[in-house]
Amino acid sequence: MTTRIPRRSFLGAGATAATLGLTGARRVDPTPAILGGPPARPAARQGVAWPIIGEDDLAGWVDVLRSGVWNRLSGDRVDRFESAWAERLGASHCLATANGTGALICALNALDVGPGDEVIVPPYTFVATINAVLMQHALPVFVDTDPRTFQIDAAKVEAAITDRTRAILPVHVGGAPADLDTLLEVGKRRKVAVVEDACQAHLAEWRGQKVGTLGDCGCFSFQASKNLNCGEGGALVTNVEDLDRQARSFQNNGRSWAGAPGQYARTGANLRLTEFQGALLSTQLTRLEDQSRTRERNAAYLTTRLEAIGGLLPVRPHDGCTRNSYHLYMCRYDPDAFAGLTRAKFLEAMAAEGVGASGGYGPLNREPFLRAAFESRGYRQVYGEKALADLLARNAEACPQNDRVCTEAVWLGQTTLLGPREEMDAIALAVEKIKQNAERISRA
Repeated sequence: MTTRIPRRSFLGAGATAATLGLTGARRVDPTPAILGGPPARPAARQGVAWPIIGEDDLAGWVDVLRSGVWNRLSGDRVDRFESAWAERLGASHCLATANGTGALICALNALDVGPGDEVIVPPYTFVATINAVLMQHALPVFVDTDPRTFQIDAAKVEAAITDRTRAILPVHVGGAPADLDTLLEVGKRRKVAVVEDACQAHLAEWRGQKVGTLGDCGCFSFQASKNLNCGEGGALVTNVEDLDRQARSFQNNGRSWAGAPGQYARTGANLRLTEFQGALLSTQLTRLEDQSRTRERNAAYLTTRLEAIGGLLPVRPHDGCTRNSYHLYMCRYDPDAFAGLTRAKFLEAMAAEGVGASGGYGPLNREPFLRAAFESRGYRQVYGEKALADLLARNAEACPQNDRVCTEAVWLGQTTLLGPREEMDAIALAVEKIKQNAERISRA
């Protein structure tokens, strides 16, 4: 059970490191580091080195090296990881890919998304989600963000569906699921596929079921920053045999499957994972559950601390979220609670305290590269200039809530949540020091 912390200042008379749960008996200097005080989180205590490397990682890597079997077509390391990841998620099929972007591209190809099609996407995501759609010469149609959760506003998705809509591509941003109850119901009723971008959501759950397994297919990333990491890698999971078969063929240059005529069954690309990465993922996977539990415990504790202070409001997941993987710990910054201190200055002050925080994503629907893509020769040939101009204008104006989120968001990365509880206290102390001295920081 989570202990609730009463709303009070951590810097009142008699406040000490011990009262904050910090080590040592020194008194806390309330002066913010940006104004010359000591940092709340000294360099010696700043997070966990990432990636975490074990002797089993080294042994597995060396075994592959010495075997001389480095390509998955001749080995079994990638096969073994695929089986383990499918089992962990409760999926019928898993296909490892070269990266998370490749998993998304495989998914869209398996669903035959192409020129003339529309794909509904969120504006609050990493650009790979959109690039995967553009690689198919399909149209990304943006639906606004729910500012309470930072996820796509599922209640607005159906209004964006047209007779061209081929797929809905929700992103489980930060490791918390999008509203899958609504999205899956709309997709089923309107006969539109749902592809879950779960690249940030390893082991996250919606009503007890692992994300990535509820839609037609789900995509994961194992890039260096991710909770499960092999430097670069990805995976597509599905419970639909034909989607697995199509995606598996596509990522292997379109090679035929058993019973298909010819050597090649379809167009394709080379998006295969190597045996080195397969071995590394298999050993890293053995630690994922324990690391996930640590993040969850620290996130719950940090939330009580920040709610007691006020002004930096942790984002709440949807009610259907039964597990948040906390690739990102996301908050909303209220400048009014900090005497008008700008978010940029708040982030600067947090950095001085030894807390690396980020302002998160910008408004992707307004990025200039979209205009460049839509004005390219291929897009103009398929859609015509008027249709593309209309969609550009609609996308740019479609997401006012996302514009707001992009000015309020504050992120902490997943490695921050792997530290000891004392580091969560230090983060809370940093926020409290900045809040208590916000006017002085603004004038400095």
